[in-house]
Amino acid sequence: MKQTLGRIRTLIIDFAAYTVVRLLVAVIQTLPLDMGKSFATAVAWLASGPLQIRRTATDENLRRVFPDADERERTALSQAMWQHLILMVCEIAWAQRRLHLTNWSEYLTFRDNRLMLKALLSKRPMVGVTGHFGNFEIGGYALGLMGFSTTTIARKLDNPFLHRWVERFRGAKGQVMVDKEGCAPLIDQHLQNGGVLSLLADQHAGDKGCWLPFLGVPASSHKALALFSLSSNAPMLVSFTIRADGEPMKFVSGCVGVADPQNDHAGVCQSVTTLTQWYNERLAVAIDMALEQYWWLHRRWRQPPERVARRLAKEAAKQAA
Repeated sequence: MKQTLGRIRTLIIDFAAYTVVRLLVAVIQTLPLDMGKSFATAVAWLASGPLQIRRTATDENLRRVFPDADERERTALSQAMWQHLILMVCEIAWAQRRLHLTNWSEYLTFRDNRLMLKALLSKRPMVGVTGHFGNFEIGGYALGLMGFSTTTIARKLDNPFLHRWVERFRGAKGQVMVDKEGCAPLIDQHLQNGGVLSLLADQHAGDKGCWLPFLGVPASSHKALALFSLSSNAPMLVSFTIRADGEPMKFVSGCVGVADPQNDHAGVCQSVTTLTQWYNERLAVAIDMALEQYWWLHRRWRQPPERVARRLAKEAAKQAA
């Protein structure tokens, strides 16, 4: 009986939170772009200042990646990141009403068009890699808008009502969501059928992950990303979708590299480690285009196990010698 009442209470709380979010989104959808930008600026000031949301995690990450930056610079970057995040929410709310197949060129500019289209139109499978950077949700939405169906691995949200709503947005133009628990057989089959897999590459993978420098700081990466590419002989493309000149609903989308197991002239596909190192380096190149559009509050960097820390210290010493 207590468990039943607990589940009912949780559902009521989840539905209340879902209702608040939907009401907020409904209000945002009515705002013109300039008011949305002003709203994002105001909320960013509150989040990074008085409310100090995720302040400790954000500051620790910025100290690690930018050890020479002073407090004023870290604070400015933190506030710019929050403005990006709030504006990203606004853009997701606006997308289905404003971004269509007939007017996409008003909002999106593509770089490396030929390279991206060659990979997407090929009969071979493809692994697309990006990170918690720019507006990756709009990037996936735009691909679906143009007829490219992709499959994405994602963890289910704790709130089932919000999860179904987010899933409807992501699937509106053909993006298929797969729960990360037990998804390996489905993904293998998808790639064998020549499908496109889209992944966020900057998730913490735990102590048993592949520990390599990311933005100059050791981080644990999931081995599965490289394994998906190498086991299916699929090219890996590192892409980005960033806001152009800080303006809402103005995006530049492109790629910063392709690693192809069939044409591995640079040797990056020799192993899981080399391919993982390659996409981390390419993702860092993309992030450098717009530092404020990376999720610095994301718990990407953790303390490595002692044996890993010793190995990384030895490797760093060899490179410095």
